[in-house]
Amino acid sequence: MSIKRPCVYIVANRRNGTLYTGVTSDMPRRAHEHRDGLVPGFSSKYGCRLLVWCEFHQTMSDAIAREKQIKGGSRANKIALIESVNPDWRDLYDDLI
Repeated sequence: MSIKRPCVYIVANRRNGTLYTGVTSDMPRRAHEHRDGLVPGFSSKYGCRLLVWCEFHQTMSDAIAREKQIKGGSRANKIALIESVNPDWRDLYDDLI
């Protein structure tokens, strides 16, 4: 059983590829859903299955505010954010489970 904890995340289809930014209270479950293409919409349409960045927060309102900040930023800012902690664009899913 996973512990519920607000989290903002970015999934990608490949290094420097299509990016999707989201928020969840259950990152392991959500990452699994993205990996298996179970999330209908943008991320499954573009094959965004690799968890390349995530950031945990104390409250869901903090996570949502951070998600809006990231979504409002440029693509270059998102790539810089990913590469600041994951320069190889490694799939971080296994780190969660």
